Amino acid sequence: MSISAGGMGPLLQQMQAAAAQAGNTGNDKAAASAGQPSFADALVHSIDKINALKSEAVNAGHAYESGVPGVGLNNVMVDMAKADVATNMGIQVRNRVVGAYKEIMNMQV
Repeated sequence: MSISAGGMGPLLQQMQAAAAQAGNTGNDKAAASAGQPSFADALVHSIDKINALKSEAVNAGHAYESGVPGVGLNNVMVDMAKADVATNMGIQVRNRVVGAYKEIMNMQV
């Protein structure tokens, strides 16, 4: 259940590219005027949350290694599990979005 820093970079780049591409539609302006976040905004927020969870897990690991009082191995493991679940969820969302995009692009007009 290790979380590598190098593994998040490509995932974040792909999801940010998808969010940027999704943000170029006219529907986002209508959603923004209705007070609802756009799909692109929600996607970017989710990516940021995943990255924050990963950073918290890494920081907790460093704090445990350094012997900071109040940081136990159970805290580190819970933080790592949260980051792992969030990363896997992000990957699944990305796969679904890419699959839906491919399906739409293969539709015959």
